[in-house]
Amino acid sequence: MADRGLAGLTRARRTKPVIAAVEGAAVAGGFELALACDLITAADTAFFALPEVARGLVASEGGAIRLPGRVPYHLAMEMLLAASPLPAPDAARHGLVNQLTPQGGALDAAIALAARIRVNSPDAVRITRQLVEVTHGLDDHAAFAAQDPLTAPVFRTSSAVEGARAFCEKRPPAWTR
Repeated sequence: MADRGLAGLTRARRTKPVIAAVEGAAVAGGFELALACDLITAADTAFFALPEVARGLVASEGGAIRLPGRVPYHLAMEMLLAASPLPAPDAARHGLVNQLTPQGGALDAAIALAARIRVNSPDAVRITRQLVEVTHGLDDHAAFAAQDPLTAPVFRTSSAVEGARAFCEKRPPAWTR
């Protein structure tokens, strides 16, 4: 869908977390897809690059928008303006990659990360993801003003009741999905 961007993801409004698993080259649109995700796992042999300027183009599916918020400014500018690649170990060191794995392990790490998310309240995960998206870059005052209407209803959900009950009964919660 054109309104959702590249591969239906780069401009999409989402409610569920998305995890990228990168095994090789995440270049141009492939890197922009990874940047559109909430979490990234990558093999230690992978690399990331936005070489669009070397071809007279611009990383217009989120690369130039998202990258400066994910890595230090000067590193983002080098990647965007000089088309410099970033090896996965360096990407992990700068916080772009959540989990670095041996070659062939990125997908398994992404699945394990998804399983860690899945055990949590679906309502709370959805609202937390939305909250981060809506408040990113705002000052504290504006962020709390945006947060409160989103989080107030959470405390009245069946998930909140089940979470508290499970805590008191010393058992894992049984979420309704």
